[in-house]
Amino acid sequence: MKKILLTIAAILLVFSCKDKPDPKPDPDPVPEYSFAKGADISWVTEMEKAGKKFYNAKGEERDCFVLMKELGMNSIRLRVWVNPADGWCGKEDLVAKAVRANELGLRLMIDFHYSDWWADPGKQNKPAAWKSLNFTDLKAALSSHTKEILNALKAKGITPEWVQIGNETSDGMLWEDGRAKTNMSQYAQLTTAGYLAAKSVFPDIKVIVHLDNGYDPELYKWIFNGLKDNGCRWDVIGMSLYPSYAKQDYKSVVSQLIGNANNLITLFGSEIMVCEVGMPWDSASECKAFLTEIMTKVRALPGNKGLGVFYWEPECPASWNNYTLGAFDASWKPTVAMEAWAASY
Repeated sequence: MKKILLTIAAILLVFSCKDKPDPKPDPDPVPEYSFAKGADISWVTEMEKAGKKFYNAKGEERDCFVLMKELGMNSIRLRVWVNPADGWCGKEDLVAKAVRANELGLRLMIDFHYSDWWADPGKQNKPAAWKSLNFTDLKAALSSHTKEILNALKAKGITPEWVQIGNETSDGMLWEDGRAKTNMSQYAQLTTAGYLAAKSVFPDIKVIVHLDNGYDPELYKWIFNGLKDNGCRWDVIGMSLYPSYAKQDYKSVVSQLIGNANNLITLFGSEIMVCEVGMPWDSASECKAFLTEIMTKVRALPGNKGLGVFYWEPECPASWNNYTLGAFDASWKPTVAMEAWAASY
């Protein structure tokens, strides 16, 4: 009788499930240590608004986020500006892109520029709304903006894995108050304000301080010794590396970056993330070799301290905003450079 009852129960279970749709698969799980292979594709919504479309190597149309994942990427980096004049890379635009990445199970890095437009080593302009603030209120504004953006993501069920407090802050940020060469202490205070704000929303998020020219050890020692001496905290040292900007061959600058990274690990115990790389789109074969070289060597840094590598706006052909360091061709298809992401590192 017991066997008969079990048989009947099994039949009923089969029929009860027959008409139910297959469950939506969970996003790919992230192992405890998983090397980040990613891209900053923050231009994507602006491109889509302009009618641009993306294609795989076969010429089949693809959503840009889907295409990045198909090419082997597991992570996306997105920049955010405070009050951009046209809305691109503002809060709403950022959240919309983050939702798309999250739905595909892609890991997420948020890059705070603390400006209304580009911030980089040559310009770290305050947002217009912050220009008249005293230093105490400037720190408060930075903290509030950081929390506002991260809480907007949290409200959508999105948990970024990394956050940059400033973009390529090789001479500090929010000039002149936070210019490193004239007031390292205030730069450290601003960075700490961002660090604490990020941790208050996502306690486990990894905070990155990001500089350019990853091949330049003196720059990195100056900034990070200065931050440390002023009580600043961070989790990850972020680097950019563009061989054409360095005016050196890629093997030389990768070797220099790895030497710098090893030294920084020894000095500070920090993890290392290469947050930006790029090469001319029409040097695709060389770019593939460059990407393979840098990912292999960053992955091999001691103690799993090499977290990953991100390409800056690879979806750009040279026809977009005159940016020539993408990795797509004139027909909006990936060049052979993008084949580097499919390998395991």
